Amino acid sequence: MGSLQHCCCQLPKMGDTWAQLPWPGPPHSALLLVFFLLAAGVMHSDAGTSCPVLCTCRNQVVDCSNQRLFSVPPDLPMDTRNLSLAHNRIAAVPPGYLTCYMELRVLDLRNNSLMELPPGLFLHAKRLAHLDLSYNNLSHVPADMFQEAHGLVHIDLSHNPWLRRVHPQAFQGLVHLRDLDLSYGGLAFLSLEALEGLPGLVTLQIGGNPWVCGCTMEPLLKWLRNRIQRCTADSQLAECRGPPEVEGAPLFSLTEESFKACHLTLTLDDYLFIAFVGFVVSIASVATNFLLGITANCCHRWSKANEEEEI
Repeated sequence: MGSLQHCCCQLPKMGDTWAQLPWPGPPHSALLLVFFLLAAGVMHSDAGTSCPVLCTCRNQVVDCSNQRLFSVPPDLPMDTRNLSLAHNRIAAVPPGYLTCYMELRVLDLRNNSLMELPPGLFLHAKRLAHLDLSYNNLSHVPADMFQEAHGLVHIDLSHNPWLRRVHPQAFQGLVHLRDLDLSYGGLAFLSLEALEGLPGLVTLQIGGNPWVCGCTMEPLLKWLRNRIQRCTADSQLAECRGPPEVEGAPLFSLTEESFKACHLTLTLDDYLFIAFVGFVVSIASVATNFLLGITANCCHRWSKANEEEEI
């Protein structure tokens, strides 16, 4: 967290501010009130209204979007509630970047070059409700990505084409999460454990991914079918890319019948029958080879006898 954390969290001390003010003599109640108001104004000016270069700040909203930034601005107003860093070229967010901004509610990081986020980034962002990480280069969602950000209501991870894996505990503890967008990534599989701990989920977007609708996907699809009345999903956009027998089929069109083969079990009679068939096939193969050998030998002798007669 380094110098950034210490720098952004320093506040002017009341004593230092008071010492800079002229002392008029014997204290009077009216004068004391004026001095207190001035001191509070100085502290607010120093701590809460400094705006980063290339950004605009108004009403606790800091907008640094479309500025071709390669890194996040180092200092923000302490009372920032809405921070937009969208449409830049930011490749990394330093650890502890959000430590000082306890009032942060909205964080927009869409359309950047992020490949990952540092562990514990949201440890102190307990009031964060809306997070947009779409249009980046994230490759996975680890278990500790949203650690302690229990106030999250909306998460957008769409259009991350390299997103291949979501950890089963990636969204653990996000009991208030209502909207989750995982569309247009590179996901072929998503574990049921990643979603079943989200009791408040209302909207789930998973279309545009190369889903492999094999036996491992059955628990998730069964869970989604049971929640389809409570959870709006982009059912028309979610399709299977494999296996070949269901390629192109809508994900939500698959039923228990589609996974019937996943539950087939062989009995002792089945194994005995397979063994018997294998034995018969082996004997037939040996007999066929034996007959072919005899036939070839006879043909060779007949050909040789004809040659001798001609001589």
